[in-house]
Amino acid sequence: MSMIYAIDFGTSNSLLGAASAQQLYDPIPLDPEAKDPSVLRSILYLPKPDLCYFGVKATQEYLANDMDGRLIRSIKKFLPMRSFVGTFVNNKAFYLEDIVATFLGEMRRRANAHFKKDVDSVLLGRPARFSDNEADDRFAEDRLKTAAHKAGFRHVEFCAEPLAAAYEFKTTLLEPKIVFVADFGGGTSDFTVIRIGPKDQDALEVLSLGGVSFAGDALDGSLMRGRIARHFGSEVQYQVPFGSNVLTMPKLLMEKICSPAEISVLRDREYQEFFRNLRSWTLDPEDNHKMDNLSNLVHEQIGFSVFEEIEATKRKLSEAESAEFAFRYSSMDLRERFTRGEFETYAGGVIHKILKSMDETMKAAQIEYSDVDLVCATGGTAKVFALRAALAARFGEEKIQQHKNFHSIVYGLSRVAQGLL
Repeated sequence: MSMIYAIDFGTSNSLLGAASAQQLYDPIPLDPEAKDPSVLRSILYLPKPDLCYFGVKATQEYLANDMDGRLIRSIKKFLPMRSFVGTFVNNKAFYLEDIVATFLGEMRRRANAHFKKDVDSVLLGRPARFSDNEADDRFAEDRLKTAAHKAGFRHVEFCAEPLAAAYEFKTTLLEPKIVFVADFGGGTSDFTVIRIGPKDQDALEVLSLGGVSFAGDALDGSLMRGRIARHFGSEVQYQVPFGSNVLTMPKLLMEKICSPAEISVLRDREYQEFFRNLRSWTLDPEDNHKMDNLSNLVHEQIGFSVFEEIEATKRKLSEAESAEFAFRYSSMDLRERFTRGEFETYAGGVIHKILKSMDETMKAAQIEYSDVDLVCATGGTAKVFALRAALAARFGEEKIQQHKNFHSIVYGLSRVAQGLL
């Protein structure tokens, strides 16, 4: 191998660096239309089975084509789910491995064009845990490896993402330290406790590794579940003909709209028949309007746009005490003002699971919080106020270093990749 790619394939964003024996390469400009060209959003848009757009272009074409076709995002989160085999585009089946391979293959194609070389070796970042179940974790990695091979990579290696962030962090040290790495992404929150030194010959000792499959997407879902879902019928009440009981929209169905990747499931015939019947069974005329909103959400495929606004609201709440969610489409004009406290209440369950994993990782390292010298926080979700505050409360504000939110892992992967040559 004369060169190897380092790919941070993320739930929300993906980056690609590279290494040769003599040189480390900065993340390449994968998406010239993005605000940061080195960041390619992990989104595919297939207007038809034989045509695919990626990143910013995917969202532009999706909106320009009146949201016709199939927009696919957050595909990484489905890797450990054995029940998720794939999806359909115009009645043509696409297996999950093929979807991931299409995305990784496009990254490889753009990188090959950039370097003017045909590179078939890759080091892929992976979460500390795809799943708490070890068998499902291995299943997810095997799926990702299969996809990488289908994308044209002959040689495929893996590195835990928080460990990669630690390698990049190593370059900033002047003396040996115990470091806690917290990587808060879109699909997973990953943690590593390491003993690390600044010199190349210094051994990097992993004291513990942990993580959980809850992060930015789950926090977005909590805002939808907490208040926004009621505009799409989550609280609709109805009465079946000749029945005496007043029923409420099944929670299991409404959970589908709390994840943009699962909304399309509601287009299945069995769900649509139920929704049509339910609209005629509602007890309040206003509920008919909410059922129309739900129909638009599912059939007009506006879930992506709704969640874009939800994510923007979440980001505002990282800096401000309150923020407004506002979304307009056709006759829909949805507005909800959230305080930061309300958001943290709605997201309490997700935040608890993330912090529990963090505490378990520290416990497994068999050291105290006070023994940690530095905290490396990375990933877009690291800016969420509740998570920042939790790190400060446990380790002390003075120990926290906020690294480049999207670049720490790919820089570290490039360093690890160079060691493989």
